[in-house]
Amino acid sequence: MSLPPLPKNFASAVDLSSLGKPAQEAIATPGIAVNQENLISEILPASNQKVVILICWSPRSTQAVELLEIMGKYQAADLLENGEPAWVLGTVNVDAEVQVAQALQIQSVPIAIAIIQEQMVPLFEAVPTPEQIRLVIDKVVGLAAERGVGQALEKSEAIETPMEPEEIAAMEALEKSDLMGAKAQYEKWLARKPGDALAKLGLAQTELIIRVKDLDPNEVMTLAGANPNEVTIQLKAADVEIASGLNREAFARMIQLVKVSDGDDKKIAREHLLQLFSLVDPADPDLISARKELASALY
Repeated sequence: MSLPPLPKNFASAVDLSSLGKPAQEAIATPGIAVNQENLISEILPASNQKVVILICWSPRSTQAVELLEIMGKYQAADLLENGEPAWVLGTVNVDAEVQVAQALQIQSVPIAIAIIQEQMVPLFEAVPTPEQIRLVIDKVVGLAAERGVGQALEKSEAIETPMEPEEIAAMEALEKSDLMGAKAQYEKWLARKPGDALAKLGLAQTELIIRVKDLDPNEVMTLAGANPNEVTIQLKAADVEIASGLNREAFARMIQLVKVSDGDDKKIAREHLLQLFSLVDPADPDLISARKELASALY
């Protein structure tokens, strides 16, 4: 199944191990609260008739709570002719349903997972923009409808988000695994609209994929461990980490490289780190912390 290109590290997933105690106040959640029993008896069977989208969340994560609100609004808007929701929304409170979270191998929240004919498809981690979320929902429901599960959504012009021509061309290139073609389209988009946030993000994502696609992650990380001050291999290791959603590790690696390098090597390390920063939501706490650490390392 092919979905809009959203990297695993897009925005700011929250590492469960880094969070404090759960919030005490009750939070109203949309959809169906998923537990061990209804996951098997209700949720999985329902995925044979409609797409099920699970949101794994924690009341300790404000971004997860925000995502629940967005998903609830979209589900309420996506109605079939008979008035029923076009897709099923399930929510997994990972604090309350520890066994379900473990079964789903949830390491951070929020995470969205689609279930189609009892098969799970990861959608995105953290909180993309509402427009990106809208595109993902439309795409997954439409693709499921092609397989005979549910009905495709018919969106009005008021809800549809128009796409830039270069964005469409870039996505078409990515569908064909034409990374250089996609890169050229994002560059064309930026030339026409300098500073466009989505164009910059798309270009940064595509360039990252180009850099890591032929790398052997295990080999890279082994070499990086054996050569802590070798700039080229450390850049590759940071790319592997950021592509795997290990933002904190990638940032720490590059900041350490900035500290131990000088001259051109220091400049290269700094510029590469800034490239990695552009792949992460500005509100990400790891990014905020890393920016402060970089400033200290430089000055």
